Amino acid sequence: MAVRKENRMGVLPVKQLIVLMSLPMMISMLVQALYNVVDSIFVSQINENALTAVTLAFPMQNLMIAVGSGTGVGINALLSRSLGEKRYDRSDAAANMGILLTFFSYILFLIIGILFSRSFIMTQTGEKEILEYGAVYLRIVSCLSIGLFFQMTFERLLQSTGRSFYSMVSQATGAIINIIFDPILIFGLFGFPKMGVAGAALATIFGQSVAALLGLFLNLKYNSDISLSIKKVLNIDGSVIKEIYMVGIPSILMISIGSVMTYLINRILIVFSTTAAAVFGAYFKLQSFFFMPVFGLNNGVIPVLAYNYGARKKERIKETLKFSITLAVCIMLTGTIIFELFPDRLLGFFNASEEMLAIGIPALRILGLIFPFAGACIAMGSIFQAFSESIYSLIISVGRQLVLLIPAAWLLSLTGVVDNVWWAFPIAEIGSFILSTVFFRRLMKKVSAELS
Repeated sequence: MAVRKENRMGVLPVKQLIVLMSLPMMISMLVQALYNVVDSIFVSQINENALTAVTLAFPMQNLMIAVGSGTGVGINALLSRSLGEKRYDRSDAAANMGILLTFFSYILFLIIGILFSRSFIMTQTGEKEILEYGAVYLRIVSCLSIGLFFQMTFERLLQSTGRSFYSMVSQATGAIINIIFDPILIFGLFGFPKMGVAGAALATIFGQSVAALLGLFLNLKYNSDISLSIKKVLNIDGSVIKEIYMVGIPSILMISIGSVMTYLINRILIVFSTTAAAVFGAYFKLQSFFFMPVFGLNNGVIPVLAYNYGARKKERIKETLKFSITLAVCIMLTGTIIFELFPDRLLGFFNASEEMLAIGIPALRILGLIFPFAGACIAMGSIFQAFSESIYSLIISVGRQLVLLIPAAWLLSLTGVVDNVWWAFPIAEIGSFILSTVFFRRLMKKVSAELS
């Protein structure tokens, strides 16, 4: 059997390694963020109700992302750590069991999409046009979500072995296809039928499916650190599945809490007006320009941390953490400045009415204040995931979004002033930052003791 060389995650200078690992992911995440914004811009050209409908469907979409991404985090941590420990049979098993789990994740949401799409939107609004738009959109993106799940898994396999460039190629290709086909299918260009909101959903599915197929090809051709085969996928290894989900389930729950949060915030805001919910949807798309690159940084940092933890390289871990936290905060400070200076121009992208501007301008200025705190929390969370302590991230997420944010938003909504509701977000984010710092210091002491 051929001797495998030391992976670059254990030998390259740390700052250079983080840039090489993270920059492709940050670029691909920026492209993804661009897709998110462009998608909503095109949908908003139908009317404001269409934008609101997509906003109300988002919690279920986010739940799909939670399951796919959380499972990917479990695969990523086990695979990278196994490579660092030179346990190549274990890293192969992590990759192949991850593919099996991805298929079952899709089956789950196929069933949900068929049975519950319309009733889910009905729990948030009785407005007929919004309900129809939302049910059609959600049914399509749920029932045809196989591309979404396999895209995320194949990209995680590339990231886990240090091949973030190929992961970027896959994700960027899917997003670009999405952007191209959005106007074509929504408005019926070049001989295609005019499909409205359904066209936006189908463009999304098409982009995800192409990205998934490309991700599979790139793994088979260029990812020599793992060996994929149908036989290995069907050779079920319960211990590997358990280890993937020990990290993955807390991560799934952590991201899923975001679905609960957006669902409840939608319900709080729609009491004021459907326009307030549309503003929240526009904010979520806009903030992705800054959050997504930080998540890309996070995705690049996790395998670096996991590998060097497995290889017991303490100084490389410390340098990775210091550099990644600083970079994350700087990215998010840029977001704060833009949100404070140009909220009207940002909302103008969404064909904003006077009412939407009146609600949205103060909202964006308030919400922009949370960005630096959020950046630090995301960066600190990378060590929790890399060292299989995702339970800390889960506790922080529950504390921020359910214990602090939702009760604060509900209490502030009782004032009858929609502007007051937005202040719940800074309150929750500061609490999250304090808790993250406490857990981060505790874990760093433990890791330092283990590697001394």
